[in-house]
Order: sequence, then C-alpha cells, then structure tokens
Amino acid sequence: MKISVILGHQRPGSFNHAIARTVCQTLRDNGHEVVFHDLYLERFDPVLPDWEIKAAEEDLPEEIRWHMREVREADGLVFVHPNWWGGPPAILRGWLDRVVRQGFAYRFTEKGPQGNFTEKSVVVFSTSNTPRDVEINVYGDPVGVFWKTIVFGLCGCKSFERRNFEPIILSTPPQRGEWLAEVADIVRAGFIP
Repeated sequence: MKISVILGHQRPGSFNHAIARTVCQTLRDNGHEVVFHDLYLERFDPVLPDWEIKAAEEDLPEEIRWHMREVREADGLVFVHPNWWGGPPAILRGWLDRVVRQGFAYRFTEKGPQGNFTEKSVVVFSTSNTPRDVEINVYGDPVGVFWKTIVFGLCGCKSFERRNFEPIILSTPPQRGEWLAEVADIVRAGFIP
C-alpha cells in the first residue's frame, strides 16, 4: 500500500515529530510505500488565493498538483498535528483548503455531496494539553468532529481512526514511549497489506 503522511508541527524535537517518525518507520517495516510531508520544513504556503478556488486542476500551481497527485495515488492518509484552538494548525488547514478541494476530494450531485476518498483509510494523530474529559465533555471534541464528520464525512473514507495524546505538557518519557508503541499498533492495524 502507498500511504501519505502529513505532519503539521514546526518544531523538529516535538512529540508530533516523534509520532510521525514512528508512523513512517512502522509503515516501512510492514512493507508499505511512504510519502512523507513536513509542511513546515517544506514551507508549504497555506494561503488559498481567490483565483485557485474555481481553477481547473491543470491550472493550479505545480506544488498543489503534486500534493493532489500523491493523495490520489495513496491508499491511505495519516495526519499528525497538535490541537491549537480546537483544530489543526493553520498550515495544515491551509493544506486542506488548497489540496482537498471540490471536484477532487468530493463533488456535488443531485443527491447531495459525494466523497471521492471512499477507498482510502485515514488515521489522525493529534496532541493537546487539555485533559480528555474536558476536551470531550466541555468542548465537544472539536478535533474529532472536524476530521471525522466535517472533512472525511464529506470526502468519504474506507476506515477512520483518531487518537489524541494528552496532556503533552505533563507527560513523562516513559509515558511517551508507551504512546509511541500505541501509535505503531494503530498504524499496523489500520494499514494491513
């Protein structure tokens, strides 16, 4: 299987980077082809210009067509990011705005919107400092709703898995080691060759 891994965190020493490394290594160890993007390292421009909204795919900037081509060819998608203000960082939101676009990821029909990613498996790993019970019971799990209901509820997917690790700020090295083992387990279960 070909899996596209998208990382949205700016600090190389972060736990998000450790998650992304674990994801990529686990996928490779299990015989998958990995396409990895560190959006900050690549200096991905998250700003969606007005003209791009209705542009045909062939008229889009080469970088956007490149990302679209990789997503189109991928059997699975993995996203890794921190939870900032109830969602992914702006760079990842901008990637979604520019790459996961109407006509490519979903389309509108007489019966309503239809997703084009129905054969893709999706895994999302996020981190936060908010305790789980507060995130879910007070805030309503905005990151989970965003990915599962809004993005892939519209775009479709074959399977969806999300795991949030929290609170990062209070975590210990042994706990992070356990979390990375869990990341590897989730990836192995989510992408079976």
